[in-house]
Amino acid sequence: MTDPHADPHPNPQADPQTDPPADPHPDTRPDPLDTALRLVRAQAAVAKRFDASLGGLHGVSLSDFTLLLHLGHAPGGRMRRVDLAEALGLTASGVTRGLAPLERIGLVSREAAARDARVAYAALTPTGRERLTEMLYTARKVADDLFADDQWSPDDLGRLAVLLTRLGGTAPDQRPGAATTRD
Repeated sequence: MTDPHADPHPNPQADPQTDPPADPHPDTRPDPLDTALRLVRAQAAVAKRFDASLGGLHGVSLSDFTLLLHLGHAPGGRMRRVDLAEALGLTASGVTRGLAPLERIGLVSREAAARDARVAYAALTPTGRERLTEMLYTARKVADDLFADDQWSPDDLGRLAVLLTRLGGTAPDQRPGAATTRD
Protein backbone atom coordinates (compact mmCIF):
# COMPACT_ATOMS: atom_id res chain seq x y z
CA MET A 1 0.00 0.00 0.00
CA THR A 2 1.37 3.45 -0.90
CA ASP A 3 1.41 6.42 1.43
CA PRO A 4 -0.90 9.05 -0.09
CA HIS A 5 1.19 11.78 1.60
CA ALA A 6 4.55 10.52 0.34
CA ASP A 7 6.48 12.79 -1.98
CA PRO A 8 6.28 11.24 -5.48
CA HIS A 9 9.63 12.92 -6.29
CA PRO A 10 11.91 12.33 -3.29
CA ASN A 11 15.06 14.43 -3.09
CA PRO A 12 17.97 12.13 -4.04
CA GLN A 13 20.34 14.57 -2.24
CA ALA A 14 18.49 14.23 1.09
CA ASP A 15 20.28 12.39 3.86
CA PRO A 16 17.73 10.54 6.04
CA GLN A 17 20.15 10.77 9.00
CA THR A 18 20.34 14.57 9.04
CA ASP A 19 17.60 15.95 6.79
CA PRO A 20 14.08 15.80 8.19
CA PRO A 21 11.47 14.47 5.78
CA ALA A 22 9.54 17.12 3.89
CA ASP A 23 6.39 18.13 5.74
CA PRO A 24 3.40 16.95 3.66
CA HIS A 25 1.32 19.66 5.40
CA PRO A 26 3.62 22.72 5.51
CA ASP A 27 0.81 25.02 6.67
CA THR A 28 0.11 23.07 9.87
CA ARG A 29 1.74 24.04 13.13
CA PRO A 30 3.98 21.36 14.70
CA ASP A 31 2.61 19.84 17.88
CA PRO A 32 3.96 21.95 20.78
CA LEU A 33 3.90 18.97 23.15
CA ASP A 34 5.92 16.85 20.74
CA THR A 35 8.38 19.73 20.34
CA ALA A 36 8.67 20.20 24.11
CA LEU A 37 9.23 16.48 24.65
CA ARG A 38 11.91 16.43 21.93
CA LEU A 39 13.63 19.29 23.75
CA VAL A 40 13.49 17.38 27.04
CA ARG A 41 14.98 14.27 25.39
CA ALA A 42 17.69 16.34 23.72
CA GLN A 43 18.54 18.00 27.04
CA ALA A 44 18.79 14.60 28.72
CA ALA A 45 21.09 13.31 25.97
CA VAL A 46 23.32 16.39 26.21
CA ALA A 47 23.44 16.17 30.02
CA LYS A 48 24.37 12.48 29.80
CA ARG A 49 27.33 13.29 27.53
CA PHE A 50 28.56 16.04 29.87
CA ASP A 51 28.04 13.86 32.96
CA ALA A 52 30.04 11.01 31.42
CA SER A 53 33.03 13.19 30.55
CA LEU A 54 33.02 15.43 33.61
CA GLY A 55 32.38 12.51 35.95
CA GLY A 56 34.99 10.27 34.37
CA LEU A 57 37.74 12.88 34.29
CA HIS A 58 36.94 15.17 37.21
CA GLY A 59 34.52 13.32 39.48
CA VAL A 60 31.77 15.93 39.13
CA SER A 61 28.37 16.00 37.48
CA LEU A 62 27.07 18.53 35.00
CA SER A 63 25.09 20.07 37.88
CA ASP A 64 28.26 20.42 39.95
CA PHE A 65 30.08 21.95 36.99
CA THR A 66 27.26 24.42 36.33
CA LEU A 67 27.28 25.49 39.97
CA LEU A 68 31.07 25.96 39.91
CA LEU A 69 30.83 27.85 36.61
CA HIS A 70 28.35 30.33 38.12
CA LEU A 71 30.75 30.92 41.01
CA GLY A 72 33.64 31.26 38.58
CA HIS A 73 31.80 34.04 36.71
CA ALA A 74 30.79 35.87 39.90
CA PRO A 75 32.81 38.85 41.13
CA GLY A 76 35.49 37.53 43.47
CA GLY A 77 34.43 33.95 42.72
CA ARG A 78 31.68 34.10 45.30
CA MET A 79 27.91 34.54 45.45
CA ARG A 80 25.28 34.75 48.12
CA ARG A 81 23.67 31.35 48.35
CA VAL A 82 20.21 32.79 47.65
CA ASP A 83 21.52 34.46 44.47
CA LEU A 84 23.18 31.21 43.41
CA ALA A 85 19.88 29.39 43.96
CA GLU A 86 18.05 31.92 41.79
CA ALA A 87 20.68 31.75 39.04
CA LEU A 88 20.49 27.95 38.97
CA GLY A 89 16.71 27.79 39.25
CA LEU A 90 16.94 25.86 42.52
CA THR A 91 15.65 26.30 46.02
CA ALA A 92 17.98 27.46 48.78
CA SER A 93 17.98 23.94 50.21
CA GLY A 94 18.75 22.53 46.75
CA VAL A 95 21.83 24.75 46.55
CA THR A 96 22.89 23.72 50.05
CA ARG A 97 22.62 20.04 49.04
CA GLY A 98 24.58 20.74 45.85
CA LEU A 99 27.32 22.65 47.64
CA ALA A 100 27.87 20.14 50.46
CA PRO A 101 29.90 17.57 48.47
CA LEU A 102 31.85 20.36 46.74
CA GLU A 103 32.72 21.80 50.15
CA ARG A 104 33.80 18.35 51.40
CA ILE A 105 36.25 17.93 48.53
CA GLY A 106 37.61 21.45 48.93
CA LEU A 107 36.32 23.09 45.74
CA VAL A 108 33.95 25.50 47.49
CA SER A 109 33.96 27.14 50.91
CA ARG A 110 31.25 28.74 52.99
CA GLU A 111 31.79 32.36 53.97
CA ALA A 112 29.74 34.49 56.32
CA ALA A 113 29.05 38.11 55.38
CA ALA A 114 31.09 40.57 57.43
CA ARG A 115 28.09 42.84 58.07
CA ASP A 116 25.27 40.31 58.42
CA ALA A 117 25.79 36.87 59.94
CA ARG A 118 22.49 35.71 58.41
CA VAL A 119 23.95 36.03 54.89
CA ALA A 120 26.07 33.14 53.65
CA TYR A 121 28.29 33.11 50.59
CA ALA A 122 29.53 30.20 48.53
CA ALA A 123 33.04 30.84 47.28
CA LEU A 124 35.42 29.01 44.99
CA THR A 125 38.58 27.93 46.73
CA PRO A 126 41.93 28.25 44.93
CA THR A 127 41.70 24.50 44.27
CA GLY A 128 38.16 24.96 43.00
CA ARG A 129 39.28 27.67 40.57
CA GLU A 130 42.12 25.45 39.29
CA ARG A 131 39.85 22.44 38.88
CA LEU A 132 37.19 24.57 37.18
CA THR A 133 39.76 25.56 34.55
CA GLU A 134 40.41 21.87 33.87
CA MET A 135 36.66 21.13 33.78
CA LEU A 136 36.10 23.97 31.31
CA TYR A 137 38.58 22.36 28.93
CA THR A 138 36.69 19.06 29.14
CA ALA A 139 33.28 20.75 28.78
CA ARG A 140 34.45 22.66 25.70
CA LYS A 141 35.60 19.40 24.10
CA VAL A 142 32.18 17.82 24.77
CA ALA A 143 30.43 20.88 23.31
CA ASP A 144 32.72 20.83 20.26
CA ASP A 145 31.83 17.17 19.72
CA LEU A 146 28.10 17.85 20.16
CA PHE A 147 28.17 20.73 17.69
CA ALA A 148 30.77 19.43 15.26
CA ASP A 149 31.43 21.62 12.22
CA ASP A 150 30.40 18.84 9.84
CA GLN A 151 26.96 18.63 11.49
CA TRP A 152 26.19 22.22 12.55
CA SER A 153 26.79 25.42 10.62
CA PRO A 154 27.50 28.70 12.43
CA ASP A 155 24.00 29.80 11.35
CA ASP A 156 22.47 26.65 12.90
CA LEU A 157 24.24 27.34 16.20
CA GLY A 158 23.23 30.98 16.15
CA ARG A 159 19.58 30.13 15.51
CA LEU A 160 19.61 27.47 18.20
CA ALA A 161 21.12 29.90 20.73
CA VAL A 162 18.45 32.50 19.94
CA LEU A 163 15.64 29.94 20.24
CA LEU A 164 16.96 28.54 23.52
CA THR A 165 17.30 32.06 24.92
CA ARG A 166 13.68 32.69 23.97
CA LEU A 167 12.80 29.67 26.15
CA GLY A 168 14.78 31.09 29.07
CA GLY A 169 18.10 29.38 28.43
CA THR A 170 20.94 31.74 29.26
CA ALA A 171 24.65 31.38 29.75
CA PRO A 172 25.87 30.99 33.36
CA ASP A 173 27.12 34.58 33.44
CA GLN A 174 23.85 36.04 32.16
CA ARG A 175 20.53 36.63 33.87
CA PRO A 176 17.33 35.62 32.07
CA GLY A 177 16.01 38.52 30.04
CA ALA A 178 19.36 40.34 30.07
CA ALA A 179 20.57 41.68 26.77
CA THR A 180 23.59 39.90 25.36
CA THR A 181 26.32 41.46 23.33
CA ARG A 182 29.32 39.94 21.65
CA ASP A 183 32.56 41.81 21.02
